[in-house]
Amino acid sequence: MRVLDTKNADTQAVLVDAPKMADYLDDESRVHFEGLKARLDAAGIPYVINPKLVRGLDYYSKTVFEWVTDKLGAQGTVCAGGRYDGLVEQMGGKPTTGVGFAMGIERLILLLETLEQVPEEISRQVDVYLCAFGEAAELAALALSEKVRDQLPNLRLQINAGAGSFKSQFKKADKSGALYALILGDDELAQQVVGFKPLRGQGEQQNIAFDALAAHLATCVVQG
Repeated sequence: MRVLDTKNADTQAVLVDAPKMADYLDDESRVHFEGLKARLDAAGIPYVINPKLVRGLDYYSKTVFEWVTDKLGAQGTVCAGGRYDGLVEQMGGKPTTGVGFAMGIERLILLLETLEQVPEEISRQVDVYLCAFGEAAELAALALSEKVRDQLPNLRLQINAGAGSFKSQFKKADKSGALYALILGDDELAQQVVGFKPLRGQGEQQNIAFDALAAHLATCVVQG
């Protein structure tokens, strides 16, 4: 497999006409890959499909990835990882899906310094937790959260990772320490609104239009 990312020019020339792994995916892997791309597209995250990307660990399954920047020259890989759905079971545990990555702290700091974006202080507090229910709502939540973050870069918004019942997602929202929960399901999506529920103190749940959400959060959270 390591031949795929060879730096040897002669070997690279041979690989130009070699079969691509993406052309030989089974049905399950193809559906998973298309779903992953749909979520990246919904969140507005740019990506490049690299059929020659190879990670060094043998337990990865389905997807491997690297986060790269063009600001650090040869040290452009800031983060890399992949899925390892069968690893826990191989080690004697229950079948468990998983994804992991390694991030170079020094490179991350160097990148922040290069971009002059080193934060004055680091806080783990979450301002808003976005709960989504159903496939369509999950995709819409990704798009909505990115739009809000673009408009309110200082807002600490966390979106629920993966599916879950209403009760379980609200439990996560409360545990995160968020001040407010946003609720997006099929009914809200049809009306282009999101439920806005205070988690600390008094206040009734209300519906906020997608287009008015950033302004509402700016008043309630950012401006205090």
